[in-house]
Amino acid sequence: MNFRLRPHDEPEINLIPFIDVLLVVLIFLMLSTTYSKFTEMQVNLPAADLDKQRDYPKEIIVAVSSDGRYMVNKLPVEGRGVESLGRALAQAASAGKDSTVIISADANASHQAVVSVMEAARRQGLNQITFATQSSQSAGAP
Repeated sequence: MNFRLRPHDEPEINLIPFIDVLLVVLIFLMLSTTYSKFTEMQVNLPAADLDKQRDYPKEIIVAVSSDGRYMVNKLPVEGRGVESLGRALAQAASAGKDSTVIISADANASHQAVVSVMEAARRQGLNQITFATQSSQSAGAP
């Protein structure tokens, strides 16, 4: 009879089945989760403080009215096309291609009118375009 003691092995915990089960649960939760879709989007228009506004020495201010008329540096533009607006921008660009175009559009102006200003500026080689904002104090005023 063999009465010798066998070496006692330390029991090990096998983590591989545990990880497999967690991955299956994770995949199940990812597939069964429903994501809510927003039917309406809230848009807050930007407002800036007067102290933070920069002064552009080579600026061209283009005003866009609600009915689609344009004014370049307080001079009305004849016609509403991109070509006539481009000619007015070329005359107002005294600094050449370094001029900054500031678009000051009415809240009720169409997007097409603003895009036309951007297209006219692009055709004249004026690549620096920014938009005018209202001060935060007057943003709440009617």
